[in-house]
Amino acid sequence: PKHEFAHLTRQLTVQMMQNPQILAALQERLDGLNGSPSGYMESLPKVVKRRVNALKNLQVKCAHIEAKFYEEVHELERKYAALYQPLFDKRSDIVKAAYEPTDEECEWKADEEEELTDEMKEKAKLEEEKKDEEKEDPKGIPEFWLTVFKNVDLLSDMLQEHDEPILKHLQDIKVKFSDPGQPMSFTLEFHFEANDFFTNTMLTKTYKMRSEPDENDPFSFDGPEIMCCTGCTIDWTKGKNVTLKTIKKKQKHKGRGTVRTVTKTVPNDSFFNFFTPPEVPENGELDEDSEAVLAADFEIGHFIRERIVPRAVLYFTGEAIEDDDDDYDEEGEEADDEVRLIRAPC
Repeated sequence: PKHEFAHLTRQLTVQMMQNPQILAALQERLDGLNGSPSGYMESLPKVVKRRVNALKNLQVKCAHIEAKFYEEVHELERKYAALYQPLFDKRSDIVKAAYEPTDEECEWKADEEEELTDEMKEKAKLEEEKKDEEKEDPKGIPEFWLTVFKNVDLLSDMLQEHDEPILKHLQDIKVKFSDPGQPMSFTLEFHFEANDFFTNTMLTKTYKMRSEPDENDPFSFDGPEIMCCTGCTIDWTKGKNVTLKTIKKKQKHKGRGTVRTVTKTVPNDSFFNFFTPPEVPENGELDEDSEAVLAADFEIGHFIRERIVPRAVLYFTGEAIEDDDDDYDEEGEEADDEVRLIRAPC
């Protein structure tokens, strides 16, 4: 009967699927079908393969045109950076109390205020004034950049408790693009007020970029790539270098058996290690730890340039954090960004 035959067929199918040799044979057969790109290409007649090579050569030319496109984008970024800068300078002046904004400049209608009655607004205003009278008069916007850093996971992960008193003195972060005709790069400038930790008034981090297809792998080109980065020397005040710590170790003498205590200076976790990235050797090969540090470094530098500097106030208030969350898909992976990250000697 038909029912028994169907049941027998299902049993045979289950047994076959549980047999590793049968599964391996099936997989081999599937791999050999035209659905496999390499298998399909191999099956093409020689004359067709020849034409495909012509298409590949056209694709390489496309990649070179795309590289020129990104070079012009970089020129546009430089042009508009000059237009943004006066606004960023004014932001800096307000943050560090060099400029007091007018009442008109401070007017802002928040969403939650839209439905408030005049009576409720007046009551809220009186309460705010009462709070202000009770507090000391703060200058500018205290701990502005430190708060930005603490609000962004990518940056807060770098922060240690001993970094925070130093970052309270951070007054501004600026982005400077390379001059016209120079190799593509950008520099992050961290401006500090006078402090007890180091004598520098500015710390810098420069990222060198490339916008041209790799001769050995032209099809991998997908926009500008960060090649390498260089930091700067921090002139620490004696005893204030948070990138180093002193540890004491006991050593036992092999012959006499006596024990002595030795003091060693070892590296310490700190945000300020950001200014001493690993050096990439000429062969471009790094150990696993250095490679991870450099990959994170590139990501952070790009994020500060693209997100933090242009939209600092929204990271201070936390409003930009929600927008960033929308940039991730359901798997938790971030959407592709404009600049790819590679490593090479500076």
